[in-house]
Amino acid sequence: MSKGTVLIADDDKAIRTVLSQALARAGFDVKVTGTASSLWKWVSNGEGDVIVTDVMMPDQNAFDLIPRIKKFRPDVPIIVISAKNTLTTAITAAERGAFEYLPKPFDLGALTGLVARAMELPRSQNEAVDSEAEEDQNLPLVGRSPAMQEIYRAVARLTQNDLSVLVTGDSGTGKELIARALHDYGRRKHGQFVALNMAAIPRELIESELFGHEKGAFTGASQRMAGRFAQAEGGTLFLDEIGDMPMETQTRLLRVLQEGEFTTVGGRQPIKTDVRIIAATHQDLRQLIQQGLFREDLYFRLNVVPVRVPPLRERLEDIDDLVRHFVTLGQREGLPQKGFEADGLMVMREYDWPGNVRELENLVRRISALYTEDVITADIVRMELNEVPDTVAVPTVRQSENLGDSLVFHLSNYFSSHGQGLPPNGLYDRVLREVERPLIELSLEATRGNQIRTAELLGINRNTLRKKIRELGIDVLRAPR
Repeated sequence: MSKGTVLIADDDKAIRTVLSQALARAGFDVKVTGTASSLWKWVSNGEGDVIVTDVMMPDQNAFDLIPRIKKFRPDVPIIVISAKNTLTTAITAAERGAFEYLPKPFDLGALTGLVARAMELPRSQNEAVDSEAEEDQNLPLVGRSPAMQEIYRAVARLTQNDLSVLVTGDSGTGKELIARALHDYGRRKHGQFVALNMAAIPRELIESELFGHEKGAFTGASQRMAGRFAQAEGGTLFLDEIGDMPMETQTRLLRVLQEGEFTTVGGRQPIKTDVRIIAATHQDLRQLIQQGLFREDLYFRLNVVPVRVPPLRERLEDIDDLVRHFVTLGQREGLPQKGFEADGLMVMREYDWPGNVRELENLVRRISALYTEDVITADIVRMELNEVPDTVAVPTVRQSENLGDSLVFHLSNYFSSHGQGLPPNGLYDRVLREVERPLIELSLEATRGNQIRTAELLGINRNTLRKKIRELGIDVLRAPR
């Protein structure tokens, strides 16, 4: 007994034969064609339960045909296959209303399984999609490796909803590019994309940055300031390095995710919010949970859909495409055009890339700027990789640095996080508060909560210490022992 009829459209006869044989063995009736016009004729006659079609057809692009099919027969699932396996292909397939997208070459078992799932899909779940989208040639993500194909398919599916996403991966892999692609190709693309790096902002400033503050909320707050949630209203809020968020801020963020509203620092009136949250981290959040540094309930709220970005060493076959991409970007910024010998590209594919895609981009830019040769040889690539291995290392605070160096590091990142603008007024008092709190808390810990000894240790009056404890909201009874 037949499981249903599959219509196959592909201009490659060999592919049509292989697909039809595989699906026939699985128990499906199959009809094959090499043109979009024949496929449309069958569909308009009411034939077929599932469609498998290539994008590039001799008489019409399938992406132009799919909206017509979905409008005429919205219940028919369409599986798109394509050798042009870029992010744009995956996104466009999803926008046109395809049931699924498979990049060529693919496993026949995977296709058979998709067809079986499509046959079982309740027809009411398939809706017509009429939107037309112009193909974006300036792709935010580059690569055709199997690892990147999984990313493209995930992004394509996630642009059709507002689910929270947790993007994980090593530093330099392009986690923010994933977040931007989800925003730029998603339903919130007309809203703002607002990014906030937790590691670049001093602890005491994070809540004000996220939720904003009222005038007079703390010393130096001379005017009301809107936070990143307000700026991202109707759009996307990208929380980078979420593992560095302090526990008290995690609690407030969890409340926002649960209730859909927040209050500014110093404010009392709840503010409704409509923001998609995309978080990212290079850390193992499960390990941080075990260490008591990250809330498990917040983790599950953020990790509705996990997306792992592979390190460059797991997608070395993408290096050629990435190098061409970075050369093109460099040209737009005034760098000279360069070509790379095949042996030079091979040297890159044999390198381990501890700095990931960011390191590769910096290498291409450096070579383009420093060398006069039009064609870059393997010797040049080898020399640059050997002589400057740490140029793209992510800056960290060394254990040997003193307090002043650490402050310079954090404050430099804080100023950088505001781009061409300036931080809110009152920075002096906010930074002093950030230094005061851990100083007093650690001193209380060292004296086991003895305020007389703590005041002596700090060299301040006991009444001054009590005032500071009260102003900073330090619970002496809960001071760690």
